[in-house]
Amino acid sequence: MSKQFDVVVIGGGPGGYIAAIRAAQLGFQVACIDEWKNAAGGPAPGGTCTNVGCIPSKALLQSSEHFDHANHHFADHGITAKDVKMDVAKMLARKDTVVKQNNDGILYLLKKNKVTFFHGRGSFASKAEGSYEIKVAGKTEESITGKNIIIATGSNARALPGTPFDEVNVLSNDGALRVGAVPKKLALIGSGVIGLEMGSVWRRLGAEVTILEGLPTFLGAVDEQIAKEAKKAFDKQGLKIELGVKVGEIVNGKKGVTVNYTNAKGEAVVLDADKLIISIGRVPNTIGLNTEAVGLQLDERGAIVVDADCKTNLPGVWAVGDVVRGPMLAHKAEEEGVAVAERIAGQHGHVNFNTIPWVIYTSPEIAWVGRTEQQLKADGVAYKAGTFPFLANGRARALGDTTGMVKMLADATTDEILGVHIVGPQASELIAEAVVAMEFRASAEDIARICHAHPSLSESTKEAALAVDKRTLNF
Repeated sequence: MSKQFDVVVIGGGPGGYIAAIRAAQLGFQVACIDEWKNAAGGPAPGGTCTNVGCIPSKALLQSSEHFDHANHHFADHGITAKDVKMDVAKMLARKDTVVKQNNDGILYLLKKNKVTFFHGRGSFASKAEGSYEIKVAGKTEESITGKNIIIATGSNARALPGTPFDEVNVLSNDGALRVGAVPKKLALIGSGVIGLEMGSVWRRLGAEVTILEGLPTFLGAVDEQIAKEAKKAFDKQGLKIELGVKVGEIVNGKKGVTVNYTNAKGEAVVLDADKLIISIGRVPNTIGLNTEAVGLQLDERGAIVVDADCKTNLPGVWAVGDVVRGPMLAHKAEEEGVAVAERIAGQHGHVNFNTIPWVIYTSPEIAWVGRTEQQLKADGVAYKAGTFPFLANGRARALGDTTGMVKMLADATTDEILGVHIVGPQASELIAEAVVAMEFRASAEDIARICHAHPSLSESTKEAALAVDKRTLNF
């Protein structure tokens, strides 16, 4: 007889392992199934985020930023550094160590919370009254039974039609993190988060980087003023970003990749590169889940159909994270995982999509929460805007990084904060204050009246709040 569980989680990424831990905390017997393997073939939970996404990319960004500072900014501080070289193999080894530390940490947390871990691919086998049989295909095949199933199988990189990933010359986010030497010329298709972050890593290390974007606007989801400021910084760094292009034939040869495209002026261009990274979005991953065995409903994109509470069309089956609607963000998956575990326990788990922060970990960093100025205009909302440049912030000057600004948008009548947008140093950390403020439905005046430490970058948030009422103190 197969092992019986109250909750079976399929997928051990941010949504899955967090859901499993929270369900176990609530007193359920929980199993978590994940098939990701490390180099030795052992379990490597954490999903795309830990293995080939958020964590390794931040490790490479950090290493490349140190290299960039040593070459171009140490002299400003009176530090002489000559003949600085990057050992790419060592940089990648450090990245792998960081990933393994996270893998091992997740395995420890599952064990600590008495979650039974299965290393293999989970799929539906059958449904019976009040439960589902789940097949686990690993080194051996076994079956387990769960009363509640949480699907957290994540997403996969979207390939360009006719140009498959070979992870040698044509790279997804996975291959982009494993490039063994600095390419002389690097091309990227897609100027989203992955494109900008990976482009930044290899540009800092000496690659000539060209990013091709089909849309006519840069970072269309970002507040327009912030996006323009970021673009100016990237242009100055030497990151070549071409907008409004139409990509044609791509030839993957022995010596590299040739991309034929038409630029925004309608001119035909041939771009030769050593490597090509394709980052045109991601698609929900339901491969091998055997959804047809139980009649689980998918939409036209291949995502699992869920309601506002992450319930599927099947009783007792839930889905969270990249495999369902909404932003494909690790922290969104985590929040949904916790909420679903609590709903199974009869509690009222909640995820507020309006206060989910977004971050791009380039230099300068870009972070935002809430609506942009163009969205407020489109929605017909009367608003007030306040901005404050890091150029006028004492801590930013001391850091030697004064690029960018904090921008705050508030309701013209109630003064409630509707959006905060930051481009500049440590934007990823600064945005947390804005998220808390918006979750408590704070006004710009509330932030303006709160004492912020001096000197700190966070004073720029206070000053942007003061700017909403046109009363900045330091600009």
